[in-house]
Amino acid sequence: MRRSGREVVSRCCRCCPSTSRRCCRPPRRCPPRPRRGLRLLRPQEHRQPHLPCRLPTASPPTRSATPLSANPQAFGTPAREVPFTFAKRHGVVVREVRQGTAICALRSDATAVAVAELRRLVRLPLQLERVNDEEFDRLLRLAYEGGGGSLQMVGGLEDGADLAHLAQDLPEQADLLESDDDAPIIRLINAVLSQAIRENASDIHVEPFENRLVVRFRVDGVLREVLQTKRAVAPLVVSRIKVMSKLDIAEKRLPQDGRISLRIAGRAVDVRVSTIPSGHGERVVLRILDKQAGRLDLESLGMDARTRELMDELIHKPHGILLVTGPTGSGKTTTLYAGLERLNDNSRNIMTVEDPIEYYIDGIGQTQVNTKVEMTFARGLRAILRQDPDVVMVGEIRDLETAQIAVQASLTGHLVLSTLHTNTAVGAITRLRDMGIEPFLLSSSLIGVVAQRLVRVLNPETRVAAAASEYERRLLNVPAGDAAPQIYRPGGDTGNGYRGRMGIYELVLIDDTMRTMIHDGAAEHDLERYARTLTPSIRDDGRAKILRGDTTVEEVLRVTRED
Repeated sequence: MRRSGREVVSRCCRCCPSTSRRCCRPPRRCPPRPRRGLRLLRPQEHRQPHLPCRLPTASPPTRSATPLSANPQAFGTPAREVPFTFAKRHGVVVREVRQGTAICALRSDATAVAVAELRRLVRLPLQLERVNDEEFDRLLRLAYEGGGGSLQMVGGLEDGADLAHLAQDLPEQADLLESDDDAPIIRLINAVLSQAIRENASDIHVEPFENRLVVRFRVDGVLREVLQTKRAVAPLVVSRIKVMSKLDIAEKRLPQDGRISLRIAGRAVDVRVSTIPSGHGERVVLRILDKQAGRLDLESLGMDARTRELMDELIHKPHGILLVTGPTGSGKTTTLYAGLERLNDNSRNIMTVEDPIEYYIDGIGQTQVNTKVEMTFARGLRAILRQDPDVVMVGEIRDLETAQIAVQASLTGHLVLSTLHTNTAVGAITRLRDMGIEPFLLSSSLIGVVAQRLVRVLNPETRVAAAASEYERRLLNVPAGDAAPQIYRPGGDTGNGYRGRMGIYELVLIDDTMRTMIHDGAAEHDLERYARTLTPSIRDDGRAKILRGDTTVEEVLRVTRED
């Protein structure tokens, strides 16, 4: 006979009536537990001050039909508090802050743990929006890489940030890789960029070696080490720079080039980034282009009155080729920009083809060389000539094809400005002939060549007067019987002995006699000898600036060769 459960319990518990009553009591119904889920809040719904800890099992709707805000200014301080690696890895990004609430975009694989950590980082109530993967990638790039993201990456630094102290505070590589917080690396790179801007550095070199990572600044043309830290952080530093410049962080075998737009202490700065593999890791060089450093004109370049007058006369000619020569980093492009600024008015159509565009000038059409799509100097120059230009600037004449097009352009009524890598002004004539330009074409098209170097300028507050030594007297061409001239040397320590740089110049005019010599194939030394009868050499210009107290004998000797 089958017994019910109540009867079984009663028979077993007759010896203990209290136990029987307790066991046979009807089961107590618990009140329904509240569903612990996370809803996607809508603007009209009440926002809870605290977030539950679990996402709902049902997939919320994907909001890809209505694009989210793409305003770069929307990414403010809360977005900056979320490390890029965390946002990308966990699929969460702060879109904007509205009325004290952080509007966040979630990727399809975002978890409740990531949302909880996001709320801890931003310290604000969250309003969450599910987006598809493509929309999330767009918002992530907008927040951290492009536009306003780049502009906010170097904000909030104190002027007294100590690089050595920041480098010592970096945790070990394993700790950084396991952590979602890349703030130590960000702070270090931001401090390096800020200090480089404050010191007016033109380049930042990030160089890994076997046991150390070295950071050097090029200030006034001279490299100086500013930081030495542990080798283990080199890959992290390079990866962060690649993220900022939108390069492929996974590609470590090939050189890459990129660009960063920054705003540091209210100053808009462009940074050209170049990476190259080396034996101990990737080396990175950042070229700093300060947009607000002030447009240079011909008066402020350091040219003397006579050279400036001749230069102004040449750039106002209706046609011909004007070349600026010198080694890399000697200010050739700056001189051309100064000439273009002088010509930039509504009466001329001025166009350039450059690699890269260093400064954008309002009113001038500027074209960027892009070898990936076969946009070369020659191809760009051909296209520009179909745009009815009056003045054309070619960033550099590198090959015969570009040189031939430039010559033909000058012969058909255009003024062509360009640069060439030669050590002397007359050397440009020889270089073009060696490239394959016929002497009769060269003599008909060339109107002038400028050679230039940059020398450091003495700090007028600390410079020290001194009598020239016998060796310096000979360099300055002072007759033996004359009194030793007064020159100046850098005073104080090495850091403040110089302040800025200026140019020393040599301008070769192509007059009728010079044209005949070029046409007849005269040797370079004959051309040089005749050019000296017209204008002073680059070392003569340096001597004049030494006697004027602008620079030192050592600086002129450093950048020039014997006449």
